[in-house]
Amino acid sequence: MNTLYRLREKNLIALFYLALVSLYSSMALAQVVSEAPVADPQTPIEVSEDRPLDSRIENQLEDIFEKINGLESVAVSVDAAVVNLNGEVANEAMARNALDIAIRTSGVVTVTDEINRTLDISGNIKPLLSDFQDALSAFTRALPLILLALAIVFFFIIIAGFLARWSALWKRIAPNSFLSDLLSQSARFIVIVIGAVIALNLLGASKFISTILGGAGVLSIAIGFAVRDSLENYISSIMLSLRQPFRAQDHVQINQHEGIVVRLTSRATILMTLDGNHLRIPNSIVFKGIILNYSTNPERRFEFTLRVDGVYDPLAAMQLGLTKINQHKSVLSEPSAEASIDSVGDSSIIIKFTGWVDQSKSDFIKARSVAIAAAKGALEKNRLPLAISEASASEDTKVEPVGEKTVAQKTRLVKTVIDVSVNQQLQEKVSQERAKDPEGDLLDQSRPTE
Repeated sequence: MNTLYRLREKNLIALFYLALVSLYSSMALAQVVSEAPVADPQTPIEVSEDRPLDSRIENQLEDIFEKINGLESVAVSVDAAVVNLNGEVANEAMARNALDIAIRTSGVVTVTDEINRTLDISGNIKPLLSDFQDALSAFTRALPLILLALAIVFFFIIIAGFLARWSALWKRIAPNSFLSDLLSQSARFIVIVIGAVIALNLLGASKFISTILGGAGVLSIAIGFAVRDSLENYISSIMLSLRQPFRAQDHVQINQHEGIVVRLTSRATILMTLDGNHLRIPNSIVFKGIILNYSTNPERRFEFTLRVDGVYDPLAAMQLGLTKINQHKSVLSEPSAEASIDSVGDSSIIIKFTGWVDQSKSDFIKARSVAIAAAKGALEKNRLPLAISEASASEDTKVEPVGEKTVAQKTRLVKTVIDVSVNQQLQEKVSQERAKDPEGDLLDQSRPTE
C-alpha cells in the first residue's frame, strides 16, 4: 500500500509540472509572436511636423489603424485638432482601443466617438481565430524547446526519486527514522523545484517564477495561520522523536491519562490503558504535558494509613505492622519499609506505613494490597481495634474488631489466593500491537532517553 501511494504521488507531481511547463511556455511564446511591442499607455503619440496639424493627425491615425487588426474600417477626420472617429468595428473593446489611440496622439484636443459597434459573429470570431493560429504556430515552432524543457523536468524527477530512496544516506545523516524521512522528502521537493525553475527559464517564463515566489510568501503566511495546530503537532512529533521521553511498553501517566506506551507516531502517542483500551494523545499535548514514568525506576513506593484506638501503644502497633509487612517477599528490604504517626485525634491515632516494591518482579497494586492485609490482620489479631484509611478516605470510617479465628482465616486466604507476580497480559497486548506496524514507531531503543 505504501509503495502504491508513493507511485501515485510521483505521477501526480510529474503530471503537475508537465502541465505547468507546457501551459505557460505556449502562452509566453504565443504572446511574444502575436503581440507587437505596445507603447506605454501614458506616452503621447508624436506626429510629424511636415504638414498642417490637422492633416498630420489624420494621416498619423489612419496609418496606425491600418496596421491594427480590426481597426482597418475606422475613418478619421480632424478639424481644429478635434478628432472624429466613424466607421465600423466588431465590438466595444476595439472601439475603446481606437479612442485611446486617438486621445493619446499629440496635438489632439478631444475625440468624438461615432464608431458603429456591429457585434457581428464573423467580426468577433475572426480575431480569435487569428490569435489561435498565431499561438498554434508559435507553439509548433517552440515544440523542440518545450520537449527539451519536459526532458529536463523528467530528469530532475528521476534524480529526486533516487535521492528520496537512498535510505542509507539519510539514516547516516539523521539516525532518527522520522527525521530521515523528512529530509528525504524535502530533498525530493527541492530537486523537483530546481528542475521546474530551469525548465521555465529555458522557456522564457522567468516572470512567472517571480510571481510564484512573491505569492508563495503571502500564501505561506495564510496557510501557517490556518494549519498552525497541525504544524505545532508536527513540530512536537519531531521534538519527541529526538528527545525520546519514554520507551515502548513503559507505564506512564501523561497529564491525567495513564497506560502502557504502544508507539509514538508522527501525529500521536498511542497508549493502552489499564483497561485494555487504545488511547491516542496528540503529540502537541504530550510535548507540553506532564509525563510521569513509572517504568524508568522499577522500585516504587506505596503507602497506606491505619487508625488504632488511642488507648493502645502506637509504637507497638507500628512495630507489629512493619514486622508483618517485611515478611512478604514482594516488599523490598532495601529501601526498608517504614512507619510513622501521621496524626493524633481525640480517641485515635493515624499510623502511616510505607514500603517499596520492585515492579519488574511484583505487581505494585497486588503487593500493596498484601501489605495492607498483613498489617491490618496483625493489629486486629492482637486486639488493636482499627480502621484502614486510604489516602483519600475519610478518617471517620471505622471497622469493628473481628475475632481471632476470622482473622486467621482471612490471613490464610490472602496467602493462598493473591498472586503478586507481574501481570503480563497488558504487556503481551502491547507487544502484539507493536508487531502490527513495526516501522510506524518513532521510539528508538538505541537512542538515549531524555
